Order: sequence, then C-alpha cells, then structure tokens
Amino acid sequence: MATLTLEELHTRLDGAARGWLHEALAEAARSAAAPQDPTTHAVPAWETRFASAGRRCGSEHADSVRTHLLHAARADATTLTRLYQQGTAAERRAVLLALPPLAPDPADGIPLVEDALRTNDTRLVGAAVGPYASRHLPPHSWRHALLKCLFTGVPVDTADGLAHRARGDAELARMLTDYAAERTAAGRPVPADLHRVLALTSPTEES
Repeated sequence: MATLTLEELHTRLDGAARGWLHEALAEAARSAAAPQDPTTHAVPAWETRFASAGRRCGSEHADSVRTHLLHAARADATTLTRLYQQGTAAERRAVLLALPPLAPDPADGIPLVEDALRTNDTRLVGAAVGPYASRHLPPHSWRHALLKCLFTGVPVDTADGLAHRARGDAELARMLTDYAAERTAAGRPVPADLHRVLALTSPTEES
C-alpha cells in the first residue's frame, strides 16, 4: 500500500487522530531542529508517538503516519536502526518503507533490508523489496529476495524494478529453474509467479 500524503491522512482521520498527528509531527520537527543530547538516554517524544501510531490513528494508516514522522524527524541511520531493532513487525515495516531517502548510504539501509528478508513475515518481506532494495541490493541478494517472495507467497509484483533487474539475468534464470525442479521433485506446486519471472529473464523481454 502506498504511503498516504498528509492531505489524504487529514481527510481520513477523525478529529482526535488529526490532532494527535499534528502534535506528533511538531514534536518530530522540533527534534530535527534541536537534536537531543544522546548522553541523556531519554526517548524522544516523537519516538513514543511512532510506537503508538497504530493505536491512535488506526492500523490501516499506521505505515503512512510512521513514515511521515520519520521524515519530519529527519531520522538518521542510527535512529532508523534502533527503531527497527527494537520495534514490532509493524514498526519495522514502516522503517523499511521510509528508507529512501533517509538512508542514502546503502551501508546504513541494506542491513535492515537483509534482516527483513531473513524472516518469513510477509509484511516485512514485501516492504523489503521496495524501491530501496531495487536501487541498492546487490545482484546475489536481490535474486534471493525474489526467491523469498516466491517461498513466502509475496506477489513478485511487489518487487520494485522487477522487469528491469530480471532482464537478461542468466543466474536468476538458473536459480528459478532449480527451485522449480526441487518443488516438482518434492511433489509440491510451483508458484505461478515463478514462470512469469523466468520469462522476464530473457534479454529481449519487454517491461
């Protein structure tokens, strides 16, 4: 699901939730303007809001609310990593969705993407194969990310830049063929998406 703009959120949230969001964004902006002394070990107010976004604005809007909070706070790599490591699956998903452009250095964001891809949580896997992964994930890791989508049932269309990155990838074609053979030998169905991705590996496949 695409992140809603602030205008869209305002039209969908009730008065109490809109007020809460306005205060949360103001706290995040203040934190960005005057970063807290890290030696105090106090949790910034906006991070507490980040954790409670689902309860206050509804789970269907939590991703969007959390993404806007991260951007308003100009969360750096250290903050993103901490929120991801300490967060629930829903909070981790929001961090993954917000990575571009908050973590322009792949060394900061890719470890979080790779961690999400080691799970079988479809919410995290789906978020991990977004634009950030398409832009920065190395070929070997990206191929395994696609296999993870097939294994967990995440639609391959969730993978941003699928056609572009798959085109002409002979190694990906080999991995897909081997995976299909393993499934068939074990008497298990081959995911329908596999054949479509395999077709995309042709050097002449159109996007």
